[in-house]
Amino acid sequence: MSRLEIRITLVLALFVAGLPHVSNATTPTVADVIATVDVKGRAPKTGYTRDQFGPAWKDVDANGCDTRNDILKRDLKSIVYKGVGEDCVILSGVLTDPYSGETINFLRGVATSSEIQIDHVVALSNAWQTGAFKLTLAQRSAFANDPSNLLAVKGKLNSQKGDGDAATWLPPRKSYRCEYVTKQVMVKAKYGLWLTAPEKAAILKIVKSCP
Repeated sequence: MSRLEIRITLVLALFVAGLPHVSNATTPTVADVIATVDVKGRAPKTGYTRDQFGPAWKDVDANGCDTRNDILKRDLKSIVYKGVGEDCVILSGVLTDPYSGETINFLRGVATSSEIQIDHVVALSNAWQTGAFKLTLAQRSAFANDPSNLLAVKGKLNSQKGDGDAATWLPPRKSYRCEYVTKQVMVKAKYGLWLTAPEKAAILKIVKSCP
């Protein structure tokens, strides 16, 4: 079995388990998956644009709703839709922000929609600099719209994070950090991206204390 096949097997097992850190004979830990991921420095940002990841918020699952509204629908509660029988465009809802633990009201509108943003857990620019520049446009588009790499979060924290990795930015809500770095590891392994040495060290430090 090749290194890539081993990585895919581990990642799939971790996704199926649905847990940030479980140690038994059949389920890999986050550290197991990290051991299969390459460690390199960040590549230059040369050539990076948002367009390199395809049109923003495609309807990748062909359910009639774009990815942004799919994630809002998944992560918000008390949702009110745009019209009767409408289950795509969300007018309002309530988010329990995973990054801060705050309860935030969402109201669709030019001045209010940005209060809640859809975060790429592994940021697009970070992905580009850790191997996504080698992927095809179709692969990068899949990455940008992958629900496992997307979370509805407090807009100010999403902006604060930028393209940071675990070595430079972590959610202020410490109880969410285990799940957060686990998502980053799974996504990077899934798409064949690499970790930087400081990023790997930061993640390993966090997962040591995970349940």
